[in-house]
Amino acid sequence: MEFKSEKEAVRLMNQYGREGVPFIFVCSYDKTRCIVEPVSNINRDEMLFSFHGHTNDDGCPHDIPQPVMTADYPSFKDYKRGFDIVQQNIEAGNSSLVNYTCRVPISIDLSLKDIYYGSSALFKLWIKDLLVCFSPEIFVRINKEGEISSYPMKGTIDATLPDAERLLMEDEKEIREHADVVKLISNDISLVASDVHTKRYRYIDKIKTSKGSILETSSEVCGQLPNNYCSRIGNILFSQLPAGSITGAPKSRTVRVIEEAENYYRDFYTGVMGWFADGVMESGVMIRFIDKKNGQLYFKAGGGVTAMSDCQREYEEVKEKVYVPVR
Repeated sequence: MEFKSEKEAVRLMNQYGREGVPFIFVCSYDKTRCIVEPVSNINRDEMLFSFHGHTNDDGCPHDIPQPVMTADYPSFKDYKRGFDIVQQNIEAGNSSLVNYTCRVPISIDLSLKDIYYGSSALFKLWIKDLLVCFSPEIFVRINKEGEISSYPMKGTIDATLPDAERLLMEDEKEIREHADVVKLISNDISLVASDVHTKRYRYIDKIKTSKGSILETSSEVCGQLPNNYCSRIGNILFSQLPAGSITGAPKSRTVRVIEEAENYYRDFYTGVMGWFADGVMESGVMIRFIDKKNGQLYFKAGGGVTAMSDCQREYEEVKEKVYVPVR
């Protein structure tokens, strides 16, 4: 698999958008490793994708058994080390919201390709010997009228808890965290669009996992792109990166906080993946993610931290997010 630089990825996306060539894109969190390929060029033995209905897989149900997975979670002490760095930066005024994540070694009795076929998610990606992603989070959508929409997802709770929906919607920490990320996404979209507004605020999705169901809150932020957006689609996409929901606010300073707090390279985790053709884009944030390095599988997971966050609670939320949504 040949990876392209940010500059080359932007150039190719603009070219394909201008020429009307359907293509897919995959961009790492730091934008240094990108894939931009016409859909017709993709080898199904190397890559499979399903982006909100646009797919190159065979579309047939695969009989994948319920997985047996073990996870070597970081110790609470190790998790708290990074958490404390985040809180110190929040207290110093360097950030109000930080998406703090960690890398969890796992063992599972399925291949990455099996996980792709067995998973149920809005956005799925498999790259041979590299990664599998099964994300519920929409990043940016663009319709034929040039309306751009983003769907930041912030706020998670175990759906089996008594009165879980009310607990999630009335949680002061989750309320503040969600408000911060919606403001950030609105500012990002304002860089490329006019008439930016929040169409839906804090609606709930129920997501089934191999460990039970969870509830997550999202919002929908929209704006109107200029008429020539197809020929500038690469510039438009990269202006929104890295995604606000997986960095924090303010974005530029928070990225530096993340580098200080996290002791691993995110790579494609929390990057974006998507499809573009005929003026329409579907893209997702690369969360719910497993990659492979030197023969070891790693599940990467995390969540938003604010001044109101409790370290033990955030640590347990990371554990909740380490799952495979096999049907």
